[in-house]
Amino acid sequence: MAQFTLPKNSQITEGKVWPKPAGAARTTEFRVYRWDPDTRENPRIDTYTVDRDDCGPMVLDALIYIKNKVDSTLTFRRSCREGICGSCAMNIGGSNTLACTRGIDECASNNVVKIYPLPHMPVVKDLVPDLTRFYAQHASIEPWLKTTTPAPEKEWRQSKEDREKLDGLYECILCACCSTSCPSYWWNGDRYLGPAVLLQAYRWLIDSRDEATGERLDNLEDPFRLYRCHTIMNCANACPKGLNPAKAIAEIKKMMVERQV
Repeated sequence: MAQFTLPKNSQITEGKVWPKPAGAARTTEFRVYRWDPDTRENPRIDTYTVDRDDCGPMVLDALIYIKNKVDSTLTFRRSCREGICGSCAMNIGGSNTLACTRGIDECASNNVVKIYPLPHMPVVKDLVPDLTRFYAQHASIEPWLKTTTPAPEKEWRQSKEDREKLDGLYECILCACCSTSCPSYWWNGDRYLGPAVLLQAYRWLIDSRDEATGERLDNLEDPFRLYRCHTIMNCANACPKGLNPAKAIAEIKKMMVERQV
């Protein structure tokens, strides 16, 4: 995917105010970030009014309403609509979250909902961030089972206790809400792996079936890849799945110390 960046000294301007739906008795105003790489104009905020009686309860429902009935040029990602795929991650009402699981009434302030793309990421168009680097960082931790023992006939067995160690880790959907809420990732995203990828790294480090613990720790032993985390907990606050990446990062640091003793 191509990287698009905003023009230097660009400023967000007020955009178009779209007409209110005729005859609507109950409405909510949506102020949505817009930027088109084809025009290269400054980003703007367009204002839409959604008929709540003709729209579902979630922010994603409102975006689909806008795209289908008001402005077909509005661009955003979406897929499962059930908080599983992470496609519709964006900044809603000042918080990184999933549009499909965030209710309109939860984030409306004075009956206005403000929507922006995930912060501090290159913007492809409108509400679509470029996650190329994010996915490359995820691939760099080799998120798969690595073994040297010959494969068993049926499956790699795991005790109930060892399986429970993966709870709170495997549920990550790689939506990037946590990483894009982290100041360390904002300023050092080219070298710091960020909370989402490090949580994924820990998931494989503690998997009892994996036999590459030393190799995985060597891959993370770097002043930037792991140690830029300052435990300010933005990641845990932002995670729409209720996970705690900061805790996983702390456990990796502990493993680093323990192997040196």
